[in-house]
Amino acid sequence: MRVPPAHDARNWRQLWAWLGEDGQALDHPGLAQVKTPGGWDIARPGDWIVLTVSGHFHVAHSGRAGR
Repeated sequence: MRVPPAHDARNWRQLWAWLGEDGQALDHPGLAQVKTPGGWDIARPGDWIVLTVSGHFHVAHSGRAGR
């Protein structure tokens, strides 16, 4: 599932429902903290959160300058 822009409340509700306890909101709008096998990772708008066959989440970061 792709991380929506900060202002897209409907898709944020869908994302939180999908992530369940493996997702947490951060103080900064548009950021999500996602539990992965390697620990918590931060997802930003435009990133993809992927559910693997093993049942774990992975954050695929979009290409951004300054990362």
